[in-house]
Amino acid sequence: MATLASFSLRNSAVILTLLYGLTFLFSVVSARPATFLQDFKVTWSDSHVKQLDGGRAIQLVLDQNSGCGFASKSKYLFGRVSMKIKLVPGDSAGTVTAFYMNSDTDNIRDELDFEFLGNRSGQPYTVQTNVYVHGKGDKEQRINLWFDPSADFHTYSILWNHHHTVFYVDQVPIRVFKNNEARGIPFPKSQPMGVFSTLWEADDWATRGGLEKINWSKSPFYAYYKDFDIEGCAVPGPANCASNPRNWWEGANYQQLNAVEARRYRWIVHVGKKSYPNKAVLVDIS
Repeated sequence: MATLASFSLRNSAVILTLLYGLTFLFSVVSARPATFLQDFKVTWSDSHVKQLDGGRAIQLVLDQNSGCGFASKSKYLFGRVSMKIKLVPGDSAGTVTAFYMNSDTDNIRDELDFEFLGNRSGQPYTVQTNVYVHGKGDKEQRINLWFDPSADFHTYSILWNHHHTVFYVDQVPIRVFKNNEARGIPFPKSQPMGVFSTLWEADDWATRGGLEKINWSKSPFYAYYKDFDIEGCAVPGPANCASNPRNWWEGANYQQLNAVEARRYRWIVHVGKKSYPNKAVLVDIS
């Protein structure tokens, strides 16, 4: 009987450990939600954010009355965020569609930005990335996308771990910001960030430095989103999640670009130099 009791206790302990592990896992990692409202909320102009396909996709609207925006309900410390976006088609000059992470901490904010700058019809779409660390930015890089991002959905992702932050377009890395704290360069690692997106008017700077203004006769302007994917350490949550080396995004395969990604990144750098021959864009400034 003692042996049977010991066996039962051991098995109970194993089961409880497994259950605790699963509870821990699901409390810190949020996978792709079934609907927009599961993980997100409208933060700006509710009437301009329309749910589609039972909430599995959304439409953002910009007109002369307002732009709009949304944000995640939680903040995260390290992980990966990803969305499929179809950008404003046609003459979108002066518009900006942004997808970014932000600590929302005023003067000392950390921020990781995708900003898609509208264009006159027939011109390539420019994507600008930026990194703010402890409130300091001025790290913009730009590249012209190699496809029409308004014709179909494409996947835009940010991978953020202790080693680097990587911006991806359809699994192609277009920006790498390395952790070079050993060289005295700050790296975002202490502030959790929420996930945000906005569609707004910025014709004072967005297209050709503000030379191209919004043609309001083309409004309303529409951008579409689906497949909202967040995997990371939710805050508040278990305090040891962010430092856990067993999180998949901290694994050896994600600590640097693999061979395929490195080859694609070299191609992107080449494209960037052709797009902006007089600017040092797409040089790893970290």
